Amino acid sequence: MVNSRSQRYLRQPLVWMLLAAFLITGCDQANSQVDVSDNSDPEAQDNRCEQGSVYIQRGRYIAGSNQDERDYAYRISAEALADTPEEIADIETRLRQQRWFDFEPDQAKRRMAAFCISRNLVTNEEYQEFVLATGYHQPGITAENYQEQNMLVHSYQDLRPYFWKSFQFPPGKANHPVVLVSQKDALAYAAWKSQEDGIDYRLPTADEWEKAARGDDGRYFTWGNDWQENATNWQKHGPQSTSRIGAYPLSKSIYGVEDMAGNVFEFTSTVYTQDSQERAIMKGCAWDDLPGFCRTAYRHGRPTTYRHILFGFRLVSASQ
Repeated sequence: MVNSRSQRYLRQPLVWMLLAAFLITGCDQANSQVDVSDNSDPEAQDNRCEQGSVYIQRGRYIAGSNQDERDYAYRISAEALADTPEEIADIETRLRQQRWFDFEPDQAKRRMAAFCISRNLVTNEEYQEFVLATGYHQPGITAENYQEQNMLVHSYQDLRPYFWKSFQFPPGKANHPVVLVSQKDALAYAAWKSQEDGIDYRLPTADEWEKAARGDDGRYFTWGNDWQENATNWQKHGPQSTSRIGAYPLSKSIYGVEDMAGNVFEFTSTVYTQDSQERAIMKGCAWDDLPGFCRTAYRHGRPTTYRHILFGFRLVSASQ
């Protein structure tokens, strides 16, 4: 049977997804960069990056998805929501009607310049240093603002375990990704850390994130093309909340970048405007999501001011 939380995949309005997909594709094309190929050791700490970051070599990679991959995404998502062949077929039909994966950029080879990306998501402990040093507002959201976001699959009560109190993150969550922050908050953190470290940090573009997650061979997931239920923190495997960073080895990319599937969606710097509202492209998938959403090609857009328990971020910088 379909649980109530999963109903969001079966009843989301289509109009905004159509427009968003058109704009997102254009944003991706604008963010592609031309360079030539290079090779490096994917696991070693490279002196071209600061400690804690991973070097992503320049060159071509396979971006986007084709129809075979999208069909697979619908099928495995339906299989995760039902048990009998009849139920699976019905849910797959309904997911296809919502066209969740139909507007991903078509599979193509793109060229990227080299860059450095944080091995891990920004954690509560790291974000606490920022708010204590600057007096910046702590992660959270009011009931009124949450209602305005119209993302009510999770009740406001569900958010309470993630609230900070007196600039203290929830007990036992030091090494969990910081959530209840917006893209604007992530940019403020990047600006502060840039000043602290003397390094120009920023959010990754959607293209940079995708290459760091999938390598250059077009794999569906960080670990390959076949869905593995135990590979990451998703709706049916995990603590039903955020997990500590690096807890799922298979969700580490071939470059050594952790949590590139499951745990939390990640803000990127790729933005577009819809209904006079700036939206950021989100990559990855969250701890309450379905398998098809955990593919490296999947993306969706959210307003840059939105905060949620499913949203986090990591940083990138230029290579030395």
